[in-house]
Formats: sequence, structure tokens, C-alpha cells
Amino acid sequence: MHINMMEVFDIIGTLAFAMLGALAGVYRKLDVFGVLFLALATAVGGGIVRDIVISNTPPMAFRDPFYVMVSIGGAFAAILGRRYMERFNGTVQFCDAIGLGAFAAAGANMAVVHGYYDILTVTFLAVVTAVGGGVIRDISIQQLPGVFYKEIYATASLGGALAYYYAYPYTTPDMAMYLCFTITTGLRLLALHYHWELPTMK
Repeated sequence: MHINMMEVFDIIGTLAFAMLGALAGVYRKLDVFGVLFLALATAVGGGIVRDIVISNTPPMAFRDPFYVMVSIGGAFAAILGRRYMERFNGTVQFCDAIGLGAFAAAGANMAVVHGYYDILTVTFLAVVTAVGGGVIRDISIQQLPGVFYKEIYATASLGGALAYYYAYPYTTPDMAMYLCFTITTGLRLLALHYHWELPTMK
């Protein structure tokens, strides 16, 4: 049986994003509905925004409930295991980096599949898919989105998207996606390890 590794990465990332969204709701002492909303918003919100932008409607999250179910599973895992999450924080951050790379690659590829091969659309859809859910989550809990003021996160997905754009004419679409995934995930993991941050305005 052929295994599509990008789909595996998508699932891992969806779980991690959903767990982080659910934990944000738990820490804010929201009810179960609020926690599930944040989990779903974080995991599939960026993809929904992407699909609306390119008129790919109804969004994929509504047509194929698989990732919604994965997100709900991740949310309940975070709720039930919240007391132990700090112990596995490194693992969750690693999976989050994988999800960031997978979502950036999916967003960039979606732009090309729908006929939008220009640098602005490719990079925009990649970044929105990768970080849009997190932005929705943070705004929902009245928190300044972390991608605006700390850590190398959105920038990592931008780097991967640029790699996809420039590699696409010279390789296969799958290879371009893997390159985007590798660069995005690699930059994010390096930023976590070395505590890289963008300069802030004083």
C-alpha cells in the first residue's frame, strides 16, 4: 500500500494544532464548546480561509470531515491529558513544526492547482494555511497573535513557500511540496532550538 507522507504529516500537524488550540481554551477556563471551537479553528481555520480566498467552496473542511474528526480527537486528547501536557511539551512543539511545514506545502500547492502560479498568491496561501488558524484562535481569546511579535513561525512558512515557488518549474509538484515542508519545518525547529526571534520595534 502506497503511503503519502504529506498526508501523514497533515494528520500529525492537525492533531498538534488541535491540541494547542484546545489547551488555549483550557487555560482560559472556557467550556467544552469553547475548547472545541478553538481546537477546530486552530486546526482547520487557515485552510478554510485559504479555500474562501480562491473560491474553492464549500471549503475542504466541510466537504471532507476527516480532518474535523481528527481535530476533535486531538481536542479531547488535550482535555483528558492536560495535566501531563507540560511533560510532553517538546513533542507537541515538534509535531506543531511538522504541521506548520505540511500546511504551508498544502497551501502553496493549492494555489498552483487552482491556476494561481504567481509569487504573491503562492506565498500568501501558504502562510495563511499554515498560521491562519492560530491567528483566529488568538483573536478569539482576545490575545495578540504570537506570529506578530515573537518567534520565527510565519516567517518559516514564508521561507518554505518561496522555496516551493522557485523550485516548482524545475521539479515535480511532489518534490516542490517536500522542499517547502523541509525548509519550513527545519526553520521552525532551528528557531525553537536556538531561540531565534525577529527584531521588534522599540
